[in-house]
Amino acid sequence: MASAEPPAPDLSEALGAAILGSLPPSDEEQDHLAIVRRSAQAEQEVRRLLGQAVSAARASGHSWAALGSELGMSRQAAQQRFGTMPGAGGPDELEGGPHGTVEERWLGPVTAFDEMAELALAGRLGWRTVGAGMLRHRVRRTSTQWEHRRVVWVGATSRYEQDGWEVAVRAFPWVYLVRDTGRPAGEAPGPTLSEGP
Repeated sequence: MASAEPPAPDLSEALGAAILGSLPPSDEEQDHLAIVRRSAQAEQEVRRLLGQAVSAARASGHSWAALGSELGMSRQAAQQRFGTMPGAGGPDELEGGPHGTVEERWLGPVTAFDEMAELALAGRLGWRTVGAGMLRHRVRRTSTQWEHRRVVWVGATSRYEQDGWEVAVRAFPWVYLVRDTGRPAGEAPGPTLSEGP
């Protein structure tokens, strides 16, 4: 990726700390292969996060030309690189929880502008988000009502967990939180829920 400016020093420091964090202190002998392995894992994670960020930007209405400009590449290069990338939120991609025999559906299409209202309505009917894909959420039916919250993915989620929230989905740049209200699920008609793959 061609970039117009070098990485921010604080970002480089954070990545370096994350890579070296579990390795022995620098006064001990360094395992260079472990550093290579952790650096490769960090690169894979950053690529996944970038794919999710591009997906979120596209879902919010940003053009491939605008994305290409931010990435220091042409519109066509951005579209070719991220248009079919795992993590870019293709139609069959699902980020999130396990899928067994419980009742699950896709909620959508939704955008960053209307998804929280749709999730609130679905939550009152006993549906909770368990995954997110391009313009949709995977929801699971329960017997109780759920609250949904979307926050920017910055740091630990323990401050939310203290208030009873649990992480349902991490879909960069967002973290979707859910909280069981303990009230029985409602029976009113809800959002359009479609059968999914």
